[in-house]
Amino acid sequence: MTTVAVLADVHGVLPALEAVLGEADVQAADRIVLAGDIASGPQPVETLDVLTALGDRVVWVRGNADRELVEMARGTYDAQPPDAVSPWAAEQLRPDQVGLLAALPTTVTIGEVLFCHATPRDDEEVVLVDSPITRWAQVFEGLPDEVRTVVCGHTHMPFARQVDRRLVVNAGSVGMPYGAPGPSWALLSADGVQLRRAPLDAAKAADRILSESSYPGRADWVAEYLLHNYSDTKALEAFRPRSEA
Repeated sequence: MTTVAVLADVHGVLPALEAVLGEADVQAADRIVLAGDIASGPQPVETLDVLTALGDRVVWVRGNADRELVEMARGTYDAQPPDAVSPWAAEQLRPDQVGLLAALPTTVTIGEVLFCHATPRDDEEVVLVDSPITRWAQVFEGLPDEVRTVVCGHTHMPFARQVDRRLVVNAGSVGMPYGAPGPSWALLSADGVQLRRAPLDAAKAADRILSESSYPGRADWVAEYLLHNYSDTKALEAFRPRSEA
């Protein structure tokens, strides 16, 4: 079986990305799948450069934040920005990086495993670990029978659960994890699925972003997302209305 390390929701946080890429099982994996929302954050250019340098081992999937970055960079985004950092990040990207993100697929299938950002049919649809089977059935309607595992991100909270004979895995978030501190990622191997967290010194990571990023709001950003950790309880409460839509 192909061994796959899944990194979702990096959100342009280079120290967190480097911590995960430094994990022995990530370095040994046959493939590294990026499950979307890769660059929208305080270090977008540097994050994309590190990942593209890894070459063909990396399998890219586009998330909603990546799509929005492209639209912002090309002047076609006509909604209220989801946060303060995205418009800034879009302005930083080089043309080749905008082209890279624009060309990414929304799903990739390797063997019996489908990788997506939010759900196979929508890059910002919300489904939670405790969503009812009826909700999951809607999301998976029309999915080929040969797809036995679906791996996603989007909600920044890792989980693995069975849904009508399929395994659903959320790899959590590398750059903005909810529920527990530390970059989360997933390993798929012959031994099954393992949800992992990489060690990260949050204070040192925050100092790096403060010194290396030119994002004007970086101090507030690191205070909210690196030096603080949202609980899964609060995150689930916040996502619940969207999961029932």
